[in-house]
Amino acid sequence: MNRFSLILLALIFALVTSASAQHLAQSGASDQFMFWQDSLKKLNHRVNYSEVEPERYNANYAFIKTLVSTLKIQGSFNHDFDSLKAVSIIRSNDSRFKLFTWHVLNDDGSYRYYGTIQMNSPDGKLKLFPLVDYTSSFTNPTDSVTTNDRWYGARYYKIIPVTNASTPYYILLGWKGNTVKTTKKVIDIVSFRNDKAYFGMPIFDGEDKDYANKKRIIFEYARKTSMLLNYLPEQKLIIFDHLAPMNQNVINQYEFYGPDMSYDGFRLMNGQCQFTQDIPLKNPPSDKDDQFIAPKKVIQK
Repeated sequence: MNRFSLILLALIFALVTSASAQHLAQSGASDQFMFWQDSLKKLNHRVNYSEVEPERYNANYAFIKTLVSTLKIQGSFNHDFDSLKAVSIIRSNDSRFKLFTWHVLNDDGSYRYYGTIQMNSPDGKLKLFPLVDYTSSFTNPTDSVTTNDRWYGARYYKIIPVTNASTPYYILLGWKGNTVKTTKKVIDIVSFRNDKAYFGMPIFDGEDKDYANKKRIIFEYARKTSMLLNYLPEQKLIIFDHLAPMNQNVINQYEFYGPDMSYDGFRLMNGQCQFTQDIPLKNPPSDKDDQFIAPKKVIQK
């Protein structure tokens, strides 16, 4: 066998060996994901179905530890985790980050929120911004800018990138179960700088005093009803139900608020959200109740 043939065989052997090693690594990662995801699914079921509040929280703490272990696996950013039906997992369109959010139901009908932001690190190393719910500590949540360790908790279902602002940011639409009487929805902002995730930004504008110069927008309404809050990308418009009290005697009593069949919105213009009133909609979009699944209605297969 001549020298050229030996070199060719060596190259073929190296390629085959490399491909086999890569296949084994991928298979190993896939097996790891299956193992951890099965554990996450079982724990997630306990978080939602356990009848006793301490059991729900114990399962939740175990879920958090298991999730972090799973995210340490190479390639976790591209894994869908589609079996976790009660966890909202969404990725920004530019694949810069992925957002995990969920909640634990308290016995009194209130909620506590949990989550983390997973950054898409070029070196493949795990980089997380854990979200710590400080809802009860906020006195003026619409006027507050905080970091991920002082988070106004919510379960997000949509990410809207805004790249034409002086500081690029992302708009988040979220559901926020509140009490036995009311539910909230949130328009929040997340941006990244100084190795922190910041929530809230004064990007809202318009004549309505309830919205102008606010850092985030919060809607509150009767728990027994539902509210549309969605994004129309072709119009660059965040659309939402206009909420009103059932009569003048219950103004500011939000357990009596609900949609009045009219729509308002925020139009994205020059890096700002401009309030727009009375938007005509023939076929209003459905947000599928924010893809929210009530704790006792989660379907686990």
